[in-house]
Amino acid sequence: MFTLTVRDHVMLAHSLPDPFFGPAQGLHGVTYVVEATFERPDLDEHGVVLDIGAAGQALTDVLGRIAYQNLDELEEFAGMITTTEVMARWVADQLAGSIDVSGLGAISVVLREHPDAWACYRKALG
Repeated sequence: MFTLTVRDHVMLAHSLPDPFFGPAQGLHGVTYVVEATFERPDLDEHGVVLDIGAAGQALTDVLGRIAYQNLDELEEFAGMITTTEVMARWVADQLAGSIDVSGLGAISVVLREHPDAWACYRKALG
């Protein structure tokens, strides 16, 4: 399996309105370092998993939709608790809908909210 990973970051605000989350129940900011990995069993006719520039731009575009936003105020996230895990899945789903996924086996997204803490979601394709 071949992989290609691109990385970017995004700053946003949200709350986690459940007593389970303690002080994070209140509105707070977070900066995620986001890594998107594209998997492919074989290289394409150009000898790549995916064009690295296109992959990076797709990630930048997806993150641009939530950058500097309060997720609590966006209709798309209404009724959701936007944990790091939930947001990793959201980014993977958005990427899968924004690029040509033919030939790809999966997209994995890692959201690092701290150097020692992160979450990952792997979306199988095809």
